[in-house]
Amino acid sequence: MIRVVVADDHPIVRAGLVALLQDADDVEVVGQASDGPGAVSTALAELPDVVLMDLRMPGLDGDAATARILAKAPQIRVLILTTYESDGAILAAIEAGATGYLLKAAPESEILAGVRATARGETALAPSAAAALVRRATGSPPGADVVGAPRLSARERQVLALVAQGNSNPAIGRELYLSETTVKTHLGHVFEKLGVNDRTRAVTRALELGILPSP
Repeated sequence: MIRVVVADDHPIVRAGLVALLQDADDVEVVGQASDGPGAVSTALAELPDVVLMDLRMPGLDGDAATARILAKAPQIRVLILTTYESDGAILAAIEAGATGYLLKAAPESEILAGVRATARGETALAPSAAAALVRRATGSPPGADVVGAPRLSARERQVLALVAQGNSNPAIGRELYLSETTVKTHLGHVFEKLGVNDRTRAVTRALELGILPSP
């Protein structure tokens, strides 16, 4: 079971999210919060797999709450679910350590898929979030030799591009006709070359360096 805390200041939205998650056979809602401080205290008390976090809440915004949670419980993964899609909001959330960033307008199936992907430590990014990360990059053409950028093999680039699209390791293996073990090996090499230790930071760093193409 994926244990989830839902943090949203709007009671109707929060209730809808809780109902959506409780209808899933593999998800258990273990806590709710209506403000930022409550999100932090509930997450640290329950130690869920995922915190589904609104970005704008009373007392403490979602990005600051995310940073506080991860400072004390780095094993928790945070998925931002918000109506805000400005570059500043997106980048602040990702820099605070959020594993993913989705919009509330997304279909229910996409939100559920995002929760499951986040629980696995995989990237869940709305197109606007991915685009914001690209705009933050150096501006060099994708794949160009950016100063200080590591060289990824063609296969490593393919694997990382599929990660950026939110694909799981088995899905990447099917797409590229590789075993799941081989996919994990390629990702391990990517992490080492980029100096990161998770999929979200790998995608973020690759976009910053212009290694991945713009969505």
